[in-house]
Amino acid sequence: MPVAAEDWPRWRGPKLDNISTEAGWQTEWPASGPKQIWKASVGVGYSTVAVSQGRLYTMGNTDNQDSVYCLEAGTGQEVWKHSYPCNAKDPNGYHGTRCTPTVDDGLVYTVSREGHLFCLDAQKGTVVWKKNFKEDFQGKVPQWGFAGSPLIEKDLVLVEAGGPGANVVAMNKKTGEVVWKAGDDAASYSSIIPFDQEGQRALMIFNAFGLVAHSMKDGKELWRHPWKTSWNVNAATPVIAGNQVFISSGYNTGCALLEFGAGSAPKVVWQNKNMRNHVNSCILWKGYLYGFDENELRCLDWKTGQTKWAEKKYGKGSLMLAGDKFLVYSGSGRIAVASLSPEGCREISGFQVLEGRDTWAYPVLANGKLYCRSLENLVGLDVSGKN
Repeated sequence: MPVAAEDWPRWRGPKLDNISTEAGWQTEWPASGPKQIWKASVGVGYSTVAVSQGRLYTMGNTDNQDSVYCLEAGTGQEVWKHSYPCNAKDPNGYHGTRCTPTVDDGLVYTVSREGHLFCLDAQKGTVVWKKNFKEDFQGKVPQWGFAGSPLIEKDLVLVEAGGPGANVVAMNKKTGEVVWKAGDDAASYSSIIPFDQEGQRALMIFNAFGLVAHSMKDGKELWRHPWKTSWNVNAATPVIAGNQVFISSGYNTGCALLEFGAGSAPKVVWQNKNMRNHVNSCILWKGYLYGFDENELRCLDWKTGQTKWAEKKYGKGSLMLAGDKFLVYSGSGRIAVASLSPEGCREISGFQVLEGRDTWAYPVLANGKLYCRSLENLVGLDVSGKN
């Protein structure tokens, strides 16, 4: 089968669902794994990668200095690096960056854990414009730092700034001019996601209060649903299908499927503790949710919330779907190809790609290359099947 290649320009991919249309890639690996084509040190952080037009973008921190890296996707060679002072320290030892760069129309958008927002030239790494959440929007830094990745919607770039009257801020993506700002809720750790409500474009933000929807046009609040989590950690990006949305949080909070419509608060379809996403979001595929319930991989029925199966061998990890195969990345740095269905989990290939703890950045497959990150290192693997 010929490889159907696809760029991965932002957090959770082109459609914000962590699903790639890439097909024909190598799913059966030797015990040592597919060929490693490069390895790079990118500082400490939990940022995953964006891939666009032959280049890869990520973030990391070294000696309290953040860096946005642009690498050649095929070789790992550094094209440019933009650095600036940023305190990387974390109260629980989870130091470093959180956000994943967003690439759009020749520009790269990044957010630091302290609230530095940069718009950079994708080719040269020069600053086109910048903002500071604390200085420009009186934003309050969440306990574990800002983590939401910027969202591009037509001419807008949207961020969660966590300020009074400015929890969500929409700016002109080319100039940084503020178009609107809205919301008084405190920031949490999720990323903004767009959706359509009865023909109108809107957005959802999973903040410290819970799930809040705003009009994309002017920021007007459409509805809200409370979701209280320990330490205000709502980190997983909501999963939307039609007029329903799935939300999930860790710390034994659990999950819910909500049904929304104009002019009223969402209705709870079901709610339970069968899926407790601590950091990474679930993937919805063919009517079932696949994700990490704290430290075990699970499958849930979208309609009922019923658990179909649970698999403990991967620990706390992350998922990506490419074609009809899942890439399962464990927190200990093991990457596997698996066939997941309501009937169970069947591993096809797997190996230890990196060492280290808490490798929560999800793997990215783009244009026949697989990228995996540990806290400090990033590797590129050739899974094109051509070698």
